[in-house]
Amino acid sequence: MKEKALGQELDKLRDQIENLERALKDKPDYGLGEGDPAVTRWEMNLALLTEWRERAERLEEAVDRADEGQYGVCRSCGEPIHPDRLRVLPGTTLCVRCAQELERTPTG
Repeated sequence: MKEKALGQELDKLRDQIENLERALKDKPDYGLGEGDPAVTRWEMNLALLTEWRERAERLEEAVDRADEGQYGVCRSCGEPIHPDRLRVLPGTTLCVRCAQELERTPTG
């Protein structure tokens, strides 16, 4: 994904975040009712907002890498990241091989 497309996707995501933030300002009443759909929807939107903010942060970093000429280069091994991977995960910083190795590495 080229820098212009990254910027467009980031702008679109920022608009979505802004709309969701407005929707979340109207917090439903957590009264004694059981399973109020408005409460469930509000909580789901809150989780979605967190996910979108994290994605926006990754896209901002991708735009910065593009500005530096480093977009599409694996931060671990320095090899190019396959274009198909970048299309699906435009904010990725790792090639498939390095991402798989990271997943296999025990944390702790």
